[in-house]
Amino acid sequence: MPPILPLLPLVVHPSPDNIIAWCDDGSVTRQQFLADVNQLAASLLPGGHLLNACGDRYRFSVGLAAAIVAGKVSLLPPAHTTEMVRQLKTFAPDVFCLTDNDDCTLDMPQLRYPIMSANENTTFAVPQIDPNQLIAIVFTSGSTGEPSPHHKTWGALVSSVQAEASRLGLLDNALPCTLIGTVPSQHMYGFESTVLMAWQSGHALSHAQPFYPADICRALTNAQAPRILVSSPVHLRALMDAELAMPEIACVVSATAPLSLTLAQSIEARWQAPLIEIYGSTETGLIATRRATQNLQWELLPGIKLVVDGDNTYACGSHIVTQIVMNDIIEPLTAEFFLLHGRLSDLVNIAGKRHSLASLNYLLNTIPGVVDGVFYMPDENDARVISHASHASHASHTLRTSEVTRLAACVVAPGVTSAQLLAALREHIDVVFLPRPLLFVDVLPRNDTGKLPRAALQALFQPAQISRKSA
Repeated sequence: MPPILPLLPLVVHPSPDNIIAWCDDGSVTRQQFLADVNQLAASLLPGGHLLNACGDRYRFSVGLAAAIVAGKVSLLPPAHTTEMVRQLKTFAPDVFCLTDNDDCTLDMPQLRYPIMSANENTTFAVPQIDPNQLIAIVFTSGSTGEPSPHHKTWGALVSSVQAEASRLGLLDNALPCTLIGTVPSQHMYGFESTVLMAWQSGHALSHAQPFYPADICRALTNAQAPRILVSSPVHLRALMDAELAMPEIACVVSATAPLSLTLAQSIEARWQAPLIEIYGSTETGLIATRRATQNLQWELLPGIKLVVDGDNTYACGSHIVTQIVMNDIIEPLTAEFFLLHGRLSDLVNIAGKRHSLASLNYLLNTIPGVVDGVFYMPDENDARVISHASHASHASHTLRTSEVTRLAACVVAPGVTSAQLLAALREHIDVVFLPRPLLFVDVLPRNDTGKLPRAALQALFQPAQISRKSA
């Protein structure tokens, strides 16, 4: 039986008048937030599991808080595809969806985010939550595409985000900051660093979830200073390439993949703000940070330890209840510092979302008519060449090369069209993982052992080959 621990507040904002969020129509105080939470909690459907699909970050946060207060568990899958929804319903048959989208087509009972009434004369006490309460199950995808659940208790999450806030200096900052996130609230990084960290540091979150550079600039401009941009290498590189006028930023936070030193230096020089990277995983949450322009080493959060056992490195301590194996090649330097040397596995991160190449290849090769097929993640430099070539061969292609490095794929599939393949893939994976370009060939260049050397795949995706074979 878990030990009895002191209750922990839902939010740490000390006054009912403290601002907890910024929306299109202005600020939201702690008092109004708790009023919204109580109203929504009373309207939730009977099921014990909630799929929070709200795109507006404030509405997501109200939905999350309402579920916590009502004793329901929020399910946070990596995507909302038809197949993922089917698997969620198998995992939790009582699941229902909270959505702020009038055109939501998810196949499960739905609750439309309601229009809240004002509660200006009512003061609500801050809910006190049992640290052992399970509040969320965050999913990743395994090698066969099946979701892998990871249970998150309130105490563990509070410990993680308070450690992050401390490392970023937010607990010592008396001036209220605004957190502007470009990553989805449903992703573990966005979940912790744009929602929970605002709750547990006394600062405010922006309701916006911008993706493209112009939208990010607009969200920053509309946000109250000091501004903290919580983003990813994809978004930050796109922002730099766009060369748009930016408002003053107090700090930039990045995760989902390590930044190159060159990009980190360019960001700090242009925006005159420190760039802090955070490192972790869905399984562990945040475990370390670094400021690459000052030191390439990663510094563990207080209480976190790394245990090396053969080729594997495990994280444990603090908010990590049991030892969890990391998917990276880690070189411990001291008890507090380490270096990263790339992925042990084949996970790819695109726009804050994660998938496995093995899983993608598995799905591709299960499509009827596909004889052989493989996904390919180009290097950053190669990606620009591939994107230019793909754009030249498809007049309707709208991807800007500065915005994202896209997966490509090569298939042997006589008689199958590109549209058919993409439609089949879309049933199982998020659109950010759909291959661009998709090449059709007579045979894949496998070697004598049946493997596909990376150099051989690179040769397939040269501009001349793309122009001739691209779907």
